[in-house]
Amino acid sequence: MKHSDQQRVNKIYEYASKLTKYVRDNNITREALLTDFSLQWLVTTPLYNIGEHAYNLSAEYKAEHNDIPWTMISGLRHRLVHDYDGTNWKMIVEVVFDDIPALLVQLEELVEK
Repeated sequence: MKHSDQQRVNKIYEYASKLTKYVRDNNITREALLTDFSLQWLVTTPLYNIGEHAYNLSAEYKAEHNDIPWTMISGLRHRLVHDYDGTNWKMIVEVVFDDIPALLVQLEELVEK
């Protein structure tokens, strides 16, 4: 199914929100994410989905909202999918705990509620 840019942004926001809420509600720590294989698997699925939707946004939409690092977001997805064994979990911890909350703030004005 082909999604519109708005639908994709809404999905990115939804996945990022659910991931952040799950981490918070389950008291997941940075240290736990660095070492717990099951948590690592848990966070990669929403990151894949966020990256896939970011990758498929139109060039025009990305240019219009160029304050959001779309290329880095989609690049993370490609890296996780194609080089899983080479994943730098310290970087993923920063993404989950620092970058995703910042992305949610940026997306607040772009999502349809």
